[in-house]
Amino acid sequence: MENSIAIYGAYGHTGKFIIAELYRQGYQLILSGRDEEKLLNLKTEYPDSIIKAANINDSKSLDEAFSGAKIIVNCAGPFLDTAKPIIESALRLNIHYIDLSAEQKAVLDVFEQFSEQAKSKEILVIPAVAFYGGLADLLSTAITQDWNEIDEINVYIGLNSWHPTKGTRLTGDRNHYTRLTLKDNRLQELQPGSPIKWDFKNPIGIQEAVALPLSEIITISRHLKVKSINTFLSQNSLDDLRNAETPEPKPTDEKNRSSQLFSVEVVAAKDHKKRTISAQGQDIYAVTAPLVVETINRILSGKTVKTGVTTIGEVFNASDFLQSLDKDDIIISDMQESDLN
Repeated sequence: MENSIAIYGAYGHTGKFIIAELYRQGYQLILSGRDEEKLLNLKTEYPDSIIKAANINDSKSLDEAFSGAKIIVNCAGPFLDTAKPIIESALRLNIHYIDLSAEQKAVLDVFEQFSEQAKSKEILVIPAVAFYGGLADLLSTAITQDWNEIDEINVYIGLNSWHPTKGTRLTGDRNHYTRLTLKDNRLQELQPGSPIKWDFKNPIGIQEAVALPLSEIITISRHLKVKSINTFLSQNSLDDLRNAETPEPKPTDEKNRSSQLFSVEVVAAKDHKKRTISAQGQDIYAVTAPLVVETINRILSGKTVKTGVTTIGEVFNASDFLQSLDKDDIIISDMQESDLN
């Protein structure tokens, strides 16, 4: 049980990508979730795994499921509902916690409710270790690591399509809270604005994009001294998401990734200088797996700078983290610096 990782919501779409990579790297898997039948189906593929059904409304079942694990990975959204009970179990058991939350309110709640407890227990609680939240945090931190203060960070997310999972749709239905952006050094309600045009480069190209802040606003603002942060999402992908007829993603390669392509560009400004970095790859759900597994590897090897509630941009060397990722999973550009126009 030395390298045991508990995955809650293991049979979910993103959970399956994560357990496949953890299994490939030799970790002992504790597969958990509410549906025992789905867990037993997974065990046929991962016969050495341990199956432990648990319900978020039953603290005893959670503690029994996670006992013996080094880290809990919560893949079961909506995180507005699942983060609190699972973090409470992690605190009782003194083990680290990771989740994949794109929900701003869920991430804010984790910081506000558990920072002192996690620090006193000397465990790590890292929300939003995923495409939304974590990736932009890493990119932003990497290009501003020698800047004490930052005027503005803009995140541009382009998808050639978005076939949402059932979990994404459930989260959207649950997440009715006001979207927040960072302006004048404080979180503020997002104000309506006009779409912009942004060149996401090949293969996505020029797309109309709209302001749509997600959990990266929270993760970045928790540790970088920045006056404003904005996130823009390509309108075409938002149209797919809002269309109830858009089907779920379908596997197209040996890694079970869909054909979806993504581009994330982060632009940071300070004084009269601008820095840019980008990330491109395939399938926003699949790319969460290497982010999670690299986080696990670094926690277990002691490559952390603090305990308590934190973000992957803060707790690790962001540049080194990005450089360690396989180019088949994600391609990270070199940072470019120029004068502001």
